[in-house]
Amino acid sequence: MIPGMNPRQRKQMERQMKQMGMKMEDIDGVEEVIIRCSDKDIIISPADVNIMNVMGSETYQITGKSREVEREVVLEINEEDIELVSNQAGVSKEVAEDALKEAKGDLAEAIMKLSQ
Repeated sequence: MIPGMNPRQRKQMERQMKQMGMKMEDIDGVEEVIIRCSDKDIIISPADVNIMNVMGSETYQITGKSREVEREVVLEINEEDIELVSNQAGVSKEVAEDALKEAKGDLAEAIMKLSQ
């Protein structure tokens, strides 16, 4: 529940929580928790996880050592965009695709760079 709490304090806290309609339990066997964000992952390992249920609403408490890992964003360029840039700039599809990747998918920027 709370690291470093002696058994007597823990029992006392559990009784008070029960009187208030709160229930807290540990999840056993958790090795790590991964929180996925749009640009990074937060990895908590080793992790201790508790669930607290208060009037039907569950709250998860995670304790442990965390680290952040940047995620590589995969850019998807569709064939229509490549063809549009190729036609507008008067270049091959391969060159148009490279320009779109360099411009991170921005059609106008890719066309402008190829037209210069």
